[in-house]
Amino acid sequence: MTPPPSDEDALAKRLAGQRILVTGAPGDLGRAICLEVARAGADVVVHHWQTPEAALRLSEQLTALGVDASVIEADVSDPDQVGEAIRHLEEEHGPLTGLVNNAGIMDEQPFLATTIQSWQKTLDVDLTGVFIVSQEVGGRMFGRGHGSIVNISSQLAFKGGMHVAAYCAAKAGVLGLTRAMARELGPQVRVNAVAPGPLETAMTAPYADEAWLAVRTGPLVTGRLGLPTEVAPAVVFLLAAESALFHGQTLHPNGGGVMA
Repeated sequence: MTPPPSDEDALAKRLAGQRILVTGAPGDLGRAICLEVARAGADVVVHHWQTPEAALRLSEQLTALGVDASVIEADVSDPDQVGEAIRHLEEEHGPLTGLVNNAGIMDEQPFLATTIQSWQKTLDVDLTGVFIVSQEVGGRMFGRGHGSIVNISSQLAFKGGMHVAAYCAAKAGVLGLTRAMARELGPQVRVNAVAPGPLETAMTAPYADEAWLAVRTGPLVTGRLGLPTEVAPAVVFLLAAESALFHGQTLHPNGGGVMA
């Protein structure tokens, strides 16, 4: 007699049968999310913008885990590119059941020296991009009657930060957008957010000298930068069925930098 599956087996495959789009997938956090999603049994759509080789390498890693991995390219701030990419994707691979809005940029400049070009570009990608992709994918999932969206924000949306005014504004906007979307798209589509603390990634590496690290890690209970692999499980939880009561909520894997 075959023993019933264990709770661990069920947990490991809790996203089986799903197809999840992760934007900004080749980045450190995006890659960690993709791998965690694949380990949970879901097929993964790797989104990138002008990084085809990194996207291909990631898709090969995902395929090696036994799931289907497809790749799309689009500028998330361009609704025409996004719409065409999603339409083609669903025609070729079937409907999406989940979305992780992870694509983002950060340009460190003092507030008084921030150019309007830098400000606008950051908001275009980090906030408007979330709106554009969510409207395209969320509308499709809403029409089908089910789905889950997870938006990546930041603890800086709550506490502010030096030399990243545009990033803070965009990530705070993501939280407001998350709640508004949750009100309008629920209960068919659940919309939630994850707000990580400072992470050890390629995006933060150029700034991570001793003084930068002291400012970022000093207030943390953990006293260190987080790892992308420590954030990814929170994303998978919000994509999975066991988070059915979560609508418009924010999870805070931040090492104690913001206690909420």
